[in-house]
Amino acid sequence: MKLVDKKKATATLAAYAEQLASGPVVLTERGKPVAALVALENVDLETVLLSTNPRFMELIERSRRRVRAEGGSSAEMRRRLEKRKPKGRVTQ
Repeated sequence: MKLVDKKKATATLAAYAEQLASGPVVLTERGKPVAALVALENVDLETVLLSTNPRFMELIERSRRRVRAEGGSSAEMRRRLEKRKPKGRVTQ
């Protein structure tokens, strides 16, 4: 990991990205981290965008809280979905 004070961060973003093989590059201000440049592996752009979206993350957390409170399993999910199907509908 490399720490770089914000006032001394004069290299190009590409130059910092080249250093990621040895770990994240953390930008600091008055000794406190304010941003990080990290290498990504096996991740697509959609995953990056969703994982940094506060509204999406709140939706995920709300879902996790509900599962913890009410319990949950794949069998329970199937049961709930079956209850929602309109009656008389043929499924394959």
